[in-house]
Amino acid sequence: MSRRIEKSKSHFVGLRINETHKSVLSKLQEISGMSKTELLLKGLELLGDYYTLGFDQPTLSFELKRLEDEALHYASVLKQIRERGKAIKLVVQEIRDIDAIVDKFGADKSYLIQILLDVQKKYNWLPRLALMWISERLNVPMSTIMSVATFYKAFSLAPRGRHLIRVCMGTSCKVRGAPIILDNLQRLLDVDLDGTTSDGRFSLKRVNCLACCALGPMMTVDGEYYGGVKLSKVKTILSKYG
Repeated sequence: MSRRIEKSKSHFVGLRINETHKSVLSKLQEISGMSKTELLLKGLELLGDYYTLGFDQPTLSFELKRLEDEALHYASVLKQIRERGKAIKLVVQEIRDIDAIVDKFGADKSYLIQILLDVQKKYNWLPRLALMWISERLNVPMSTIMSVATFYKAFSLAPRGRHLIRVCMGTSCKVRGAPIILDNLQRLLDVDLDGTTSDGRFSLKRVNCLACCALGPMMTVDGEYYGGVKLSKVKTILSKYG
């Protein structure tokens, strides 16, 4: 007795695709508002541009890959974007912003510090990708830029919160209870030392001296000094900063 074999329905877009590919295409359709054929044509156009402009050449291909890796690293540091495409779009926009800063100073390498200060002010830190791009634009070695960025305390190579808390750990402050204040701040904000809160509100640092030894324990928030800090006053102080 012959047995009838059921054949599953095939899906074609010029060639057979499996269910996983079909699902991806459907999602792309939903995001872009394009049909499958429009998406494929758009992809072919971009691929054609890629080869026509020579992006497949080893050197350029390597540079693009390096920038892509930096874009993904940047997104992971910010803990905001998980999708590769969105991460790259964010970085492209920020590179354009950095270009505007560099252009403001005529791409003159003698203005390196001022350029870095503007980037620090805009992002509250110096992303590694920004430094790479500045190196490219100014034709200045990355090692030189890193030397400047690490020498001046105005610069931060890690994301910094909107408000910077500094707790003095000099001898005078330490004997007056600074370690307890620091520990309390870490627990209250749920942040590591030299870290930034998950909401980007505060960064916490310890310093060796705030030059107010007689008023210890001392802490500052955005440069505003608070002396004789008590545990009971810490929350009140922080509440001033949104």
